[in-house]
Amino acid sequence: MQALRFHEFGRPGEVLAPEPLDLPSLADGEVRLEMLASPVNPADLNFVEGTYGVKPLLPATPGIEGCGEVVESRHPGFAAGDRCIFLRRAGLWASHVQVPASHLFKLPAGLDPLQAAMLKVNPATAWRLLTGFAGVPRGSWIVQNAANSGVGRCVIQLARSLGVRTVNLVRRTELIPPLLLLGADHVLIDDAEATAGVDAICGPLRPVLAFNAVGGESALRLMNCLAPGGTHVTYGAMARRPLKVPNGLLIFKDLRLRGLWITRWIENAPREEIDAAYRHLAAEMAAGRLQVPVDSVHPLAAFRDALARAEAGERNGKVLLQP
Repeated sequence: MQALRFHEFGRPGEVLAPEPLDLPSLADGEVRLEMLASPVNPADLNFVEGTYGVKPLLPATPGIEGCGEVVESRHPGFAAGDRCIFLRRAGLWASHVQVPASHLFKLPAGLDPLQAAMLKVNPATAWRLLTGFAGVPRGSWIVQNAANSGVGRCVIQLARSLGVRTVNLVRRTELIPPLLLLGADHVLIDDAEATAGVDAICGPLRPVLAFNAVGGESALRLMNCLAPGGTHVTYGAMARRPLKVPNGLLIFKDLRLRGLWITRWIENAPREEIDAAYRHLAAEMAAGRLQVPVDSVHPLAAFRDALARAEAGERNGKVLLQP
């Protein structure tokens, strides 16, 4: 058994290295799993660099989401052969992982393990954006930036299944056709003309929800697109620029500014709510109505190739490690 570990913060390709993994005997209520796949997320890279929202005790193993198969269990709810995703951070860039059963969500049979490995973060974030902040009746509009991102693509697919229409902002024209093919109702370039474009599309039925993963001027454009009393949810900061909110948008439009970190929701929400969300998302994935594109798959031993690909400017989806 092996795991990728780092003993100091730094560039992942320089500080990560494979090390032998010696797991202890299972305690009551614990489950041991063989890892089937784990994506390389920006949060994983930030985790290794020491710039993420939480810092681990060193040495540590990255990997915030993934899919594993049970090989040994001391919990009655799990048996060998069950496939699961991990709800809590568990250091998943490894061949095997051992966790309390309460940290797992059991998947329905037949789900593609590569797709399942990407279920925890982006699909759940998109689902919470659509359902956790304001009512979005069928036929209503939402607007989002970074629509070509993993979360943005999930928003488009899940909104379609809910009967909610989407206006999607992107930075480059070549991103428009793939998103329309995915089910986006409208795709616009995220520039100074975007607000007028959204107004022309939605008319008096302005969006009540806006999803911001960029910040800066792009975030402000989303605020200007919203209906009075609308909700603006920030879940990312790709531009690394703060939100500057004009007083008038708060006084005269009464906008609500919210934030979402899916880790915090998993930590604080009732378990019944979490299970219901992931059951729905797994069913959508199994039915083919929710798919996350895969760019490439790399064995654990070739992790540097995976890291290089994940940091490449042009990709066609997620990069995954497959022990």
